Amino acid sequence: MGTVVSKDGTAIAYDRRGSGPALVLVDGALCSRAQGPLPDLAEALADRFTVYNYDRRGRGESGDAAEYAVDREIEDLAAVIEEAGGSAYVYGTSSGAALALRAAAAGLPIEKLVAFEPPYVVDDSRKQIPRTWVADLRALEPGDAIKYFFTKGIGLPGFVVTMMKLMPAWKAMTAIAHTLPYDAQVLDGNCFGDPMDAEQWVPIQQPVLVVNGGKSPGWMRTSTRALAEAVPGAAHTEVPGQNHMIKTAAIAPVIADWCR
Repeated sequence: MGTVVSKDGTAIAYDRRGSGPALVLVDGALCSRAQGPLPDLAEALADRFTVYNYDRRGRGESGDAAEYAVDREIEDLAAVIEEAGGSAYVYGTSSGAALALRAAAAGLPIEKLVAFEPPYVVDDSRKQIPRTWVADLRALEPGDAIKYFFTKGIGLPGFVVTMMKLMPAWKAMTAIAHTLPYDAQVLDGNCFGDPMDAEQWVPIQQPVLVVNGGKSPGWMRTSTRALAEAVPGAAHTEVPGQNHMIKTAAIAPVIADWCR
């Protein structure tokens, strides 16, 4: 494990493995460098890249601050990229993709970006996320916040979340459930069913590949296509047979091909 110090003094923990061009992985909600899909992905890509997998603030062995701001998370990513040599390829998944997109728009030295299914909602094809969800998540206890996030935010049936409580991962998720409002803020105004505002992405100059799974919900496939149309010069691809829990074997070659 290594650490870097973000601009506000927060320590950010990361793992580095492999050799080759630098590639930074940015995780989604309720994941860390010790849990979720990115540890396996880092291993799969380590033969082609020097892979940096880090704990977003408030998770794992990274520190946090008394108050959260998306700009601080962008600074965290900037610190990891600086540690990686001053520029890097970036892969973001789910809310991590939304964070990476905002970082690219803020001018971070990202060579190329792969954004997998940032969970934007840009139409009325699903039950709408409450516009109060950041405050709602802040007010809830960890277990209740997770249930709220999955049912109101992701749109899972309540019985599925109840079954999740029986899984070993539930304890690990409750330990970082306090960061769910962070993910909600990263999504900003792009998750309430309003049409995609292209102006926010105008500053992005890097090559961006927007990816979705062929079996993901219709609202998510719609939003990824809208994003690809909104980001200047972005490309879009759909991975057949995959959903939001995309398999390492399916996404690794997509990342490697785009970041050649």
